[in-house]
Amino acid sequence: MLVYENSEINLTVYSLDKNRWNDLEELFGENGACGGCWCMSWRLKKSEFEKQKGELNKSAIKSLVEKNETLGVLAYLDGKPIGWCAVAPRDQYIRLENSRVFKRIDDEAVWSITCLYISKQYRRKGISTELIKAAVNYSKLNDAKIVEAYPSVPYDNKVPAAFLWTGIPSSFEEAGFVLAAKRSKWKQMMRYYIK
Repeated sequence: MLVYENSEINLTVYSLDKNRWNDLEELFGENGACGGCWCMSWRLKKSEFEKQKGELNKSAIKSLVEKNETLGVLAYLDGKPIGWCAVAPRDQYIRLENSRVFKRIDDEAVWSITCLYISKQYRRKGISTELIKAAVNYSKLNDAKIVEAYPSVPYDNKVPAAFLWTGIPSSFEEAGFVLAAKRSKWKQMMRYYIK
């Protein structure tokens, strides 16, 4: 399903489904985005995630895709998959639910953006903000009222991309998010309230 479009830069964003699995596989490559993650880090207990790195995580996410689970959105530039944003109801993320730093602010039902992955050649070009906007729209299409995010505050201008996989605050601010809580020097909780 098409969830977002920016015709100025020829960017389209679709929800991940069975028909787009090969595109996610192409985007993530042999390393499964980063170190065999396959975007399963937040969905599993840490010990389980570590045991599954690589092919087992790939099988786990593929199984979720085949079950039509809500997983996130894929960005395409000129028809080529270039970016991913994981977004789903917060209760689907086990590690997030058990986090002290990211414990729930309130009892509101929220959707969570937990990961952004962009092909190396397209990083630092504003694609993450576009993906975040697409994730908000996808959440809205699924009747969400609040979208939450957990960006990392960069400690340096040259922070490796692998350390910023939850995004950075400025990208979320550009997409309309506001600070909701800060329980750590390097991590924030931000929210977008859908009207």
